[in-house]
Amino acid sequence: MSKAALLFLAIVLVGANVAIYHFGRERGAASSVDAAVTPSAAVITKAASPAPAPVRQPAATAPIAPATRDTRATSPVATAPIAAGEGALTIPVQGVTSAQLRDTFSEARSEGRVHEALDIMAPSGTPVLAVADGTVEKLFTSVPGGLTIYQFEPTGRYAYYYAHLDRYADGLQEKQAIRRGEVIGYVGSTGNADPSAPHLHFAIFELGPERQWWKGTAINPYPVFTRPQ
Repeated sequence: MSKAALLFLAIVLVGANVAIYHFGRERGAASSVDAAVTPSAAVITKAASPAPAPVRQPAATAPIAPATRDTRATSPVATAPIAAGEGALTIPVQGVTSAQLRDTFSEARSEGRVHEALDIMAPSGTPVLAVADGTVEKLFTSVPGGLTIYQFEPTGRYAYYYAHLDRYADGLQEKQAIRRGEVIGYVGSTGNADPSAPHLHFAIFELGPERQWWKGTAINPYPVFTRPQ
C-alpha cells in the first residue's frame, strides 16, 4: 500500500477515535446530570405535595351544672298569722291605713333591746280593734307595756299583744270571745310610752306547744298589714 493511502487511513482512524471519545464523555456527563437532577426533582415533588389535613376533634362541651335549689330558711313572716277563713289581719287602730304605717320591728330600744313590734301612732282615745277572731287570754298591767291585752287566735298558734292602752273597752274580760274589728280598748301612752306621742304597741308572737301568753317567737307585723291583698 502506498504511503499516501496509509496516511489517509491513519487520519480516518484517529478522527473516529476522537469522535467516539467525545461522544462517550457527552453521554457520561448527561447521565451524571440526570442522576443529579432526579433526586432534586423528587424532593421538589415531595415538598410540593400538600400535607394531609389534620383531623379536627369535636370541641369539648362544658358540662351543664345541675340546677341548684334555694335552701335558704323561710322567714317567719312568710307564714303570716291568719286565722282560717278570715283573710288578712285588720289594722288594729281605727282609721289608720297601711300607707301610714312605718316598720319599727328592728329598731333599738333602751337597755339594748330590739323593739320586735309595730308602733302605730294615733291620738289618745282612738279605738283599738281586734285584728282577728279569738279570745282575750290575759289583761295585764306592766311597767314597760302599761295597760295591755293578750289575745289568742282560734287555733292557739299565735298571740296578739296590744300595749300602752289608755283603757279597755267597757266590760272586757279574760277568756271573753272577741270578733275581728271589735273595739277592745283605746290608744294611750301608759307604761314607758312618751305621753307626747300616744300610740299602740302591737306585736305578734308564735306560741310554743305550752301556749304561754308571756312567751313566744316575735313576728314582724308590718309585712302582714302592708302586703297586697
